[in-house]
Amino acid sequence: MANVVEMSIAKAINAGIRKAMADNPKVLVFGEDVAQLGGVFRVTEGILDEFGPNRIFNSPIAESGIIGTAIGLAMRGYSPVAEIQFDGFIFPAFNQITSQLAKMQNRSEGYTTMPVVIRVPFGGGIGAVEHHSESPEAYFAHTPGLRVISPSNPNDAYWMIQQAIKSSDPVLFFEPKRRYWQKGPVNLDEAPDGMHTAHVLRQGSQVTIAAYGPMVSVALQAAEIAASEGTSLEVIDIRSMSPIDFATILESVKKTGRLVVAHEASTFVSISSEIAARVAELAFYHLEAPVIRVGGFDVPYPPAKLEEKFLPDADRILEAVDRVLAY
Repeated sequence: MANVVEMSIAKAINAGIRKAMADNPKVLVFGEDVAQLGGVFRVTEGILDEFGPNRIFNSPIAESGIIGTAIGLAMRGYSPVAEIQFDGFIFPAFNQITSQLAKMQNRSEGYTTMPVVIRVPFGGGIGAVEHHSESPEAYFAHTPGLRVISPSNPNDAYWMIQQAIKSSDPVLFFEPKRRYWQKGPVNLDEAPDGMHTAHVLRQGSQVTIAAYGPMVSVALQAAEIAASEGTSLEVIDIRSMSPIDFATILESVKKTGRLVVAHEASTFVSISSEIAARVAELAFYHLEAPVIRVGGFDVPYPPAKLEEKFLPDADRILEAVDRVLAY
């Protein structure tokens, strides 16, 4: 019988990291305040007590140094797991990530691998300001050499962090911070499909809704509301922004004929832009309407009192559904 337990996304990530550290003594965890404090969101709480200060330790407030250290450790055979405390703090490390980490393996013709995981709490909805509520995933998905993934539920969080740590490639692991306390079942015995496989979470026949990270819960909420009104929505959790599992998305679109892509990031030059372009190219004759994108507005992240107006909600997804069904 499967060993299934209930836990939050934060606890699932914690448990996944612990399992990876127990399985591989070369896994090291570090970042700002991750040791004694357990990080701002307490995701790494208790790991210091179990594994000691040689396996998990605090770093200076210097994101470029954090990633530079991770690169050096990877070159010496370690599997570093580095935390960027908030999404908007990642930009001081942008050069290290895109110019060094992403290119080292190709530069060395595969001789030097980069099994580095960068954990990034991302997205809004926590009442914080800019630099604490960003969605910078498209910057890194655009960069060849990086894998970019995001779990939307505890089971995926538990398994995907382990799969990321085992990868020989660098992985940006975007954690939906406003969902950290969302609870759900975690199967400790059976891993889901690989971290780059999209999942169909809800079957439907009229419109496909594709989302990732914090927007998956909103998409499922929209599907529930639509069902009560007689509209059938299929919901796909993309899970991976680089590479993207287009096969699963295309199979769904060929069934429903319509696609809405939703995320918190602004839609201009976004993950949804790539999905819309690829679906229009590969499923043109199956589409009954243009692909509609739903995202944050093309403005800097607003003050906390305005973020509910900025972030897409179920109503904005349903408005897009009405638009594609009107064709």
